[in-house]
Amino acid sequence: MVSKPECAWNLAYLEKVPKNGVKVMSTFACGGGSSMGYKRAGCEVVAANDIDPEMAYHYKLNINPKHYFLCPIRDLLTTDLPPELYSLDILDGSPPCSSFSMAGNREKDWGKDKHFREGQAKQVLDDLFFDYLDLVNHLRPKVSIAENVKGMTIGAAKGYLKLIMARYKEIGYKAQLFLINSADCGVPQRRERVFFVAFRDDLALQPLKLSPQQKWISCKEACADIQELTEDEKINTKPTGVDNLWWDKTAQGELYSKAIMRNGKQRSCFSCIRLHGDKPSNTVTSNAHTIAHWGEKRKLTTREFYRLGSFPDDYKAKSYNIGRYMVGMSVPPKMTEQVAKAVCEQWLGVKSETKKT
Repeated sequence: MVSKPECAWNLAYLEKVPKNGVKVMSTFACGGGSSMGYKRAGCEVVAANDIDPEMAYHYKLNINPKHYFLCPIRDLLTTDLPPELYSLDILDGSPPCSSFSMAGNREKDWGKDKHFREGQAKQVLDDLFFDYLDLVNHLRPKVSIAENVKGMTIGAAKGYLKLIMARYKEIGYKAQLFLINSADCGVPQRRERVFFVAFRDDLALQPLKLSPQQKWISCKEACADIQELTEDEKINTKPTGVDNLWWDKTAQGELYSKAIMRNGKQRSCFSCIRLHGDKPSNTVTSNAHTIAHWGEKRKLTTREFYRLGSFPDDYKAKSYNIGRYMVGMSVPPKMTEQVAKAVCEQWLGVKSETKKT
């Protein structure tokens, strides 16, 4: 029997972490990835917000927050909020970032109303970061931590980045920008993300030093003990027609499109990839059908998604697809944990105790 790897963990771990007294509110909270990261660092997540009822259901089911606000973030500016939210240590936010992603339409979508998920109100996604900053200005937390895609630092998107930094300055916060690879944070996934980390001017703090250097964890290592599939998993991870055509012809860690080109066919399947078993996963997206297992011709199980996203093994989801979607849409908990620990120790004067998962 293969033993469970050190990177695996369960939700009960969060109750064992010594509390450091730091209070956090998470906006655009999704399925709770960043919130679990703060809790792993010893922080108390006192409130959360998201617009999506599906996200709210899963967040409450797994995180059980004291306060939850199911509404557009702008509504919080005119809502009668609990007094403790006006004395937060950290206001966290991960505004939807598909408008800046290198994989999407980018500039073609900027300024347009879009449905982020079925059932939501239409939103101009590239405005949501500024809505988040309006809430920072309203609540005046000691620290703001906001996450977004690497694409925000590339090409024409740099204009938005400059506007964001200018807005931080305008509302009285000193902001720094960090590009972080989740693999450096102990996540079995190479997911590069930008973090805006800012403190309120009156605190007069020194610049933050943030360069996590955790050991990289491979797909095989992270998932070694969960390779025997259940009958349901065998059904839910069946290869697609594209897998049947190209998986065998694609090397580990390679896009299907490369194999297609090698075989003289018209390039397609731009996002489909066969993972490399001896390396951390490529970015795990919300579309489970684009990612193939490294050693077996199949899709990944939800349990494998949880491991590669540093989610707890016992995270509860309504279905396999929703569980995988939650991982793809969330900040990996162990990634946020490393950011939170640096902020707590260097800016808030609190030492976060590291416990073995």
